[in-house]
Amino acid sequence: MIGFLTRRTGAAIIVLLVLTGAVFVLQQYSPGDPVKAYLGANASPAAVAAERVSLHLDDPLLSRYWHYLTQAIRGDLGISFRTHRPVVTDLGAFLPATVELVVVAFLFALLLGALFATIRTLAGTLVRGILLVGATAPPFLLALGGIILFYAHLGWLPATGRGGDGFLLAHSLVTGDWAVFGAGLQHVVLPAFVLAVAPAVSIGRILRASLQQTLGADHVRTARAKGLTEAAVFGRHVLRNSIGPGLSMAGLQLGFMFAGVVVVEQIFSWPGIGNYLAESIPAADYPAIAGVTVVLGAVYIVTNTVVDMIQALADPRIAL
Repeated sequence: MIGFLTRRTGAAIIVLLVLTGAVFVLQQYSPGDPVKAYLGANASPAAVAAERVSLHLDDPLLSRYWHYLTQAIRGDLGISFRTHRPVVTDLGAFLPATVELVVVAFLFALLLGALFATIRTLAGTLVRGILLVGATAPPFLLALGGIILFYAHLGWLPATGRGGDGFLLAHSLVTGDWAVFGAGLQHVVLPAFVLAVAPAVSIGRILRASLQQTLGADHVRTARAKGLTEAAVFGRHVLRNSIGPGLSMAGLQLGFMFAGVVVVEQIFSWPGIGNYLAESIPAADYPAIAGVTVVLGAVYIVTNTVVDMIQALADPRIAL
């Protein structure tokens, strides 16, 4: 097991290095002069030359990459051309909103995926049908439909905004401020559901197929022959042997959720890194774009590494 964890961690580090290298190359060879973008078009040649030296832009390529990598490890992702603040500062302001949105959406996806996979009654068929229809719709269309139904017609949920800053839900839950928690939950439900529908179907399909395959296995028939109840058979012999593929898909979908927040956050005016990225692209704010890319890529890599480790703990055969 220790060898598997070491190999998986090493592979994650290598992928992170490749990611930072790709982002660095794209940033270096992007059109435009980053110094003039930062200082402004009217900056004097002397000021531009001094800033180029300060940013190590005249150093050899490998030297520049080493400087970029060491700075990134220390938490320095450069200065945003648009906000003129450190990118890390901007990410610190916008990332909590995205994290809470994705966490709530992921919980929705796990719950809906489990319902999709396990319920065999008419209600389960209805849930699967609704999820399949929702998953086929583009996120912006699903979002607009939710806004029209739950905000414009029913008035149950707000259409935009978040209701606060920072880790709003976590902080209000810890402090017991239930009014703030309830308001924050109202704001997050609709965008989280839109973000969760397609991942829920993917997780549910994989888990359902794995459960059906395991239910037909010899050891399950033997357990039933011994007189165990269906609940005992499912809990002891089916679920643990079936959960691996579902965990893998859940890890992939969690990474995809962080990539999909750009569209959802724009529609719902959610103050997260998706909106920050969308505002940075038209301004050619390359440090901000690169910073968001590195953070999202790192989240995706770390998430899948953790999922692989959880799979190995659930089924030690994977670590062999």
